[in-house]
Amino acid sequence: MAKKSKKKIGRWLALGGLAGAIVFAIMAYHIYDEVQRPNVKLNGRSSAYLYIRTGSTFADVLKALKDSSFVVDIKSFDWVARQKSYPQLVKAGRFKISNGMSNNQLINMLRSGAQEPVKITIGKVRSVKRLAELVGNKLEMSDEDLYMLLTDNMFLSKMGKTQETVFTLFISDTYYFNWNTSAEQFVERMYAESVKFWNESRREQAKDVNLTPDEAYTLASIVEEETIKNDEKPDVAGVYLNRIRIGMPLQADPTVKFAVGDFELKRILNKHLEVESPYNTYKHRGLPPGPICIPSKSSIDAVLNYNKHKYLYFCAKDDFSGYHAFARTLIEHNVNAEKYRKALNKNKIYK
Repeated sequence: MAKKSKKKIGRWLALGGLAGAIVFAIMAYHIYDEVQRPNVKLNGRSSAYLYIRTGSTFADVLKALKDSSFVVDIKSFDWVARQKSYPQLVKAGRFKISNGMSNNQLINMLRSGAQEPVKITIGKVRSVKRLAELVGNKLEMSDEDLYMLLTDNMFLSKMGKTQETVFTLFISDTYYFNWNTSAEQFVERMYAESVKFWNESRREQAKDVNLTPDEAYTLASIVEEETIKNDEKPDVAGVYLNRIRIGMPLQADPTVKFAVGDFELKRILNKHLEVESPYNTYKHRGLPPGPICIPSKSSIDAVLNYNKHKYLYFCAKDDFSGYHAFARTLIEHNVNAEKYRKALNKNKIYK
């Protein structure tokens, strides 16, 4: 009887152990399923973006996921996130969510802060306000915050800039930023990029032309507005440098447009030339106080590598090709200018 009892107990223990193992296996599978099964469904899209603002809490993340409907089972995401201590490790940013991601993959990405950079192209911009809008529309910062910094002389003075020379902080190019980059971080990055651009070689070139880097940049902004033809930019730069050399006013039409506040002007009239502004280079000799736009690198290098010639004048060609007719004397220039005026009249362009 004792032997039979022992056998029964052994069988019950074995069955209990098996049942326990089955329960454990079921629980383990359930946990594995909660962690590893796909839980992101983007309804036909391969990817989407989740934006987590600076200072967000775990509750804010859950709300963002619910509102976006990215996550199929928000309860399982919540459970796994808590197991991985994500509520204490929330990071701001722009995160690329892929269709079919598991809770584990999604939480690991969010917890690490591995966000998708934002591409920003800085091109020819003619006002600080427009620049602030361009950047503010792509990053978390507001355009108002950036505008305030870019017009704050005390802040700009730390980088040797003023409101008039603020554009010299920006080198035309494509850059990548974290979405949650602050306005101050953005400007500091741009300053670092400008320092990198103005290497020893370019600084020496500017010195050879008797200009500081900021002055070369300012002249480049005028060249940028004068022509869209890269191959004639060194000639245009040469004309202005010749004028500076002999003390002749630059008489640059783009500076008048800047002073008037209308870059759409097709024709500069006498009334425009009378506008009182330090940017009106018909009234004031030398370079204006600062750049009139953000020029391309080709315009900056055109100033640093200008063509040495004896031209003092140029005007748009009457064929509207975008190229210019260059002249050494005022008499030659007046002939070219008259051709262009006739072409404007013929095409009924009066302003």
